[in-house]
Amino acid sequence: MLSDPALLTGFILTITAIVVSPGPDNMLIIRNALISGRGVGMATVAGVQTGIVGHTLLAALGVSVVIASSPVMFRTVAICGATYLGWLGLRAFRASGNLTMGRGAHVTALTGFRDATITNLLNPKVIITFLAMFPNFLDVSAGNIPLQLTVMALLMLVINGLWQIILVLAADQARQWLTRPEVQRGINYVTGTVFIAFACLMLWEHLLSVA
Repeated sequence: MLSDPALLTGFILTITAIVVSPGPDNMLIIRNALISGRGVGMATVAGVQTGIVGHTLLAALGVSVVIASSPVMFRTVAICGATYLGWLGLRAFRASGNLTMGRGAHVTALTGFRDATITNLLNPKVIITFLAMFPNFLDVSAGNIPLQLTVMALLMLVINGLWQIILVLAADQARQWLTRPEVQRGINYVTGTVFIAFACLMLWEHLLSVA
């Protein structure tokens, strides 16, 4: 890939398309930045990046291959991820109730980091991205496969990080006009609904559809 501009360009375009598409990571970042500000938003981005590093290590050690090749293990990861997303959705609804009763709905930077890391690590689509997409852009004839995989992982981190920092900055700017409790209740209701919808979709894809 390093010596083939076509492969490199194709990889960058593919990763960019994946990164900017709607998903649990981006939704969590936007929600936390809108509700709790830029600092918590950046901590959430750091959590996503940590998850990607974790997936890179799992792929390099061969753990991801073992998980993906075992229907039971892969389904277990998917169910755990869906359960966690569902819990995030319910927590967002509960935060809306707290606002109604005059209590805050802010999350801490540590909570944002933790939620993002777990959400990313338990997302089966990220495992598939590493296992199904990365090999398509390897230049076997060029050799040095570990170096090529490292470069791809670093490019993914950079592209993902830049996009999600943009999301945080945009959400932080919008937050200046969205500080009213009724607006933040709406944000929590919308994001809670989206998280639960993602959870239901994951359960359907990896559990109910094969039942």
